[in-house]
Amino acid sequence: MFIKQQENVTILLSILEEFDFHVRWPGVKLLTCLLKQQGPQVQQIILVSPMGVSRLMDLLDDSREVIRNDGLLLLQQLTKSNAAIQKIVAFENAFERLLDIITEEGNSDGGIVVEDCLLLLQNLLKYNNSNQNFFKEGSYIQRMKPWFEVGDDNSGWSAQKVTNLHLMLQLVRVLVSPGNPPGATSSCQKFMYQCGLLQQLCIILMATGVPADILTETINTVSEVIRGSQVNQDYFASVNAPSNPPRPAIVVLLMSMVNERQPFVLRCAVLYCFQCFLYKNQKGQGEIVATLLPSTIDATSLSAGQLLCGGLFSTDSLSNWCAAVALAHALLENSTQKEQLLRVQLATSIGNPPVSLLQQCTNILAQGDKLDRRGSKVQTRVGLLMLLCTWLTNCPIAVTHFLHNASNVPFLTAQISENLGEEEQLVQGLCALLLGICIYYNDNSLESNTKEKLKQLIEKRIGKEIFTEKLGFITKHEFYSKAAQKPQPSFSSPDHMMFDHEFTKLVKELEAVIIKAIYKSSEEDKKEEEVKKSLEQHDNIISHYKNVIREQDLQLEELKQTVSTLQAKNEQFQTTVSQQVAQIQQHKDQYNLLKVQLGKDNQHHNSHNSNAQINGFQSEEVSRLKEEIEELKKQHDLLQGELSEKNTLIENLSCNQAAGQTEQTTGVSEQVTELQKEMETLRSQLHVQSTEINRLQAERMELLQKVEASATVTASGDSASAASKNNDYEEKIAGLLRELSSLKDEVNLLSVEKSTLKRELDSAHSTTAILQDEKLKLGQEVSESKKEQDDLLILLADQDQKILSLKNKLKELGEQVDDEDDLESGDAGDEDDLDEEDSRDDDM
Repeated sequence: MFIKQQENVTILLSILEEFDFHVRWPGVKLLTCLLKQQGPQVQQIILVSPMGVSRLMDLLDDSREVIRNDGLLLLQQLTKSNAAIQKIVAFENAFERLLDIITEEGNSDGGIVVEDCLLLLQNLLKYNNSNQNFFKEGSYIQRMKPWFEVGDDNSGWSAQKVTNLHLMLQLVRVLVSPGNPPGATSSCQKFMYQCGLLQQLCIILMATGVPADILTETINTVSEVIRGSQVNQDYFASVNAPSNPPRPAIVVLLMSMVNERQPFVLRCAVLYCFQCFLYKNQKGQGEIVATLLPSTIDATSLSAGQLLCGGLFSTDSLSNWCAAVALAHALLENSTQKEQLLRVQLATSIGNPPVSLLQQCTNILAQGDKLDRRGSKVQTRVGLLMLLCTWLTNCPIAVTHFLHNASNVPFLTAQISENLGEEEQLVQGLCALLLGICIYYNDNSLESNTKEKLKQLIEKRIGKEIFTEKLGFITKHEFYSKAAQKPQPSFSSPDHMMFDHEFTKLVKELEAVIIKAIYKSSEEDKKEEEVKKSLEQHDNIISHYKNVIREQDLQLEELKQTVSTLQAKNEQFQTTVSQQVAQIQQHKDQYNLLKVQLGKDNQHHNSHNSNAQINGFQSEEVSRLKEEIEELKKQHDLLQGELSEKNTLIENLSCNQAAGQTEQTTGVSEQVTELQKEMETLRSQLHVQSTEINRLQAERMELLQKVEASATVTASGDSASAASKNNDYEEKIAGLLRELSSLKDEVNLLSVEKSTLKRELDSAHSTTAILQDEKLKLGQEVSESKKEQDDLLILLADQDQKILSLKNKLKELGEQVDDEDDLESGDAGDEDDLDEEDSRDDDM
C-alpha cells in the first residue's frame, strides 16, 4: 500500500538528504525494509526518480558509522538482480569507496563491515560484464593483493577473518569465472599475474596452519586464475612447496587427492585444480605423461605420474575415479600424448613380465563385481571406462592396441547384451560408447576386428536397436546432466561422483556419429573412405600449390627489388646526363658572352696596354673554358654511349628473350660452367705450383745447411759449385713465382667475367618479366578493341533494321521512297561533286 503511490518513495529519498541523525537513520532503515519486502518494485521507483541512486550513494560518505554501515546494507538490497542499478552504482565511484572502507577497516582482519562491503562488491560484479570490465580497467585488481597477505603463524584465525577471506576469494573467482566471456577472463588472469595476486594466492596454498575451508576455496580460486592461461599455468608448474627436499605444488596437491583420509571437498578442489592446469595446456600434458615414461622415471622422488598410477590402482574407489579423470585430462585433444601413453609399462608383481597401462586398465575392468574396493564398485569402472573412451577417441593406434587383446571385444559385447540393474546401466552405456569408438576410429589394420566385422558382431550378438538404447543410458542419467552444467566438480557425496564435465562434452560429440556409423552399410563406408582419401589428395594438392605460390611470390619480390634498383640507377644516370647538359649549355652561354665582349673591346684602341691585358686575360679564360667544354663534351658523349649500349643490350636481350629465352639462359649457364671448370683447373695448377715451390724451398734450405756444415772442410771450388746450384734453384723459384702470379691474374679475370655474366643473366630475367607484362597489356587492349568493334557492328545492324522498317512504313503510308541503290548512287554523285570542288580550290 505504501509503494502504490510512488511519491511516498520519492519523499523518502528526499528525507535521506537531511543530515539530522534522528531523520536520516530511520529513513535508511525504512527504505531497507521496503527493499527486502518488495525489492523489484522499489528498485524500479528509485531507478526512475531523479538522482535517486546518487542520494543513496552519499550515505557511504557519512561520518557517522552507524548510518554508513546501514547504508551498505541498503545498497546490498538495492543492487540485487538489477543490472541497470548495478551499473549506476558502479559509475558513482562505488568501487573506490568500498575498497577504501575495506582498507580502513583492516582488510581481512576487519569486522562485519568488511563482510558487508565484500557482499556489495559481489552484487556489483557477479554476472555483470560491464562492471567487471570497469573494475579491471580502473586498476582495482591490484588493490586486492594486500587482502591475501598472511603471516607465518596462521593458527587461531577468528571466524570473521575466515568469513572475510572466503568472500575475498569468491570475489576473485567472480572476475575469472569460466562462465564469463573468454576475452574478459583472460585479461583479468593476465592482470592478476602481473600484479602478483596469483603469487600471493600460491603462498596461501603452500602455507601451514590455514583452515581447511579457506585452503579448499584457495585451491578453487587458483584453479580458475590459471585455467586456459599459458603464462599462469607455467608459473603454477614452477611453484614448489616449502618442504625438504622441495616438491612441486602439483605433486603435493595430487598426494592430497589420492589420500582417502583427506576431506572429500578438498579432494574435489585438487582435482579441479589439476584439470584447470591441463586445460588447453599441451606443454603441461606432455610433462605429466613424461613422468610415466620409462626413460624419464626418477626412482628417488615421487612424480605426478606415479601418484596417478597409484591412485588408479588403489583399493579406494574415489581415488580410482579421481586418478582416471585426471589422467584423461592429460590426454584431452592431444593425439601425441595418447600415443606416448601406450609406451607406459607397469610391474604388476615380482617375477611376472611388465604389462602395459592400457592392458592393466582393461584387466581391472574385466574383474567387475570381483573388485575389492572401499566405496562404490561402479565408480571405479565408470572412471576407467571414461579414461579408455578419452584415450581411444581420435587415436586409431590406441584402438588397434585395444582390439589386439582378443578378450576385450567379447567382454564389451557381453556387458552390453546383459540385462542388469539400474546401477549397471551406466556401465553398459559406457561399454557401448567404447565399442562405438572402436568402430568409428578403426583404421581396419586388424583383419579380425575391422569396422564391418565389429558392426556384424553388434548386429548378431546385441542388435542395433538395443545397442542404441544402451548408448542412450549415458545422457539420460541424472549425474550426467549435473556434470554438464559447469566445469567445477561439485557433488553432495562421493557416491554421486560419476561424470566429468569435459567427458560430457565428448559424449555429446560422439553419440550421434557412432549411431550413424553403426547403421552405415559397407558401401557407404567405402564411399566415405574414398571421399576422405580424395579430400586428403585435394588438401595435398592445395598445399603444394600454396608452396609454389609462396615461392613465386618470393621470386617476384626479388625481381621487383632488382627492377627498383635498376630504375634508381637509370634515374641517377639521367640526372647526371641532364646536369652535364645544363653545365655545357651554361659554358656555351658564358663563351658566347665573352666572345661578344671581346668583339666590343677590339673596337676600342684608346688604351692599348689595358686592352692587351684584358684580351690576354680573356684569351686565357676562353681557352680554359674551351678545354672544360671539350672535357664535358667527352663526358657527355661517353655517358650517351653508355646509355645507348645499355639500351641496345636491353633490346637485344628482349629480342633474344622473345626468340628463345631458354637458349640464352642455357648459353650463359654453359659459359658460367666453362668458366667454373677453367677456374677449377687453374686452382689445381696453382696447388701443384705451390707444392713445387715448397719442395724447392725445402731443398734450398737443406743445401744451405750442407754448405754451412762443409764450409770448414771443403775447398773453395766445392763452395763455388754449391753456390752455383743455389743460384739455379733461386732462378727456378723466381720463374715459378712469376707463373703463379700470372695464374692468379687469370683467375681474377675469370671471376670478373663470371660476375659480369651473372649480372647480364639477372638483367635478362628482369627484362623478360617486363616484356611479359607488356605482352599481357597489349593482349588486353586487343581484346577490348575487338569487343568495341563487335558492339559497333551490332549497332549498325540494328540501325539497318530500323531504316528498313521506317521505309516500309513510309511505303504503306503512300510516300515515295528511293531504293537503297539510288541513295548509294546519290551519295556517290555528291562525293564526286565535292571532289571536283576540292580540285578547283586546289587550282585556285
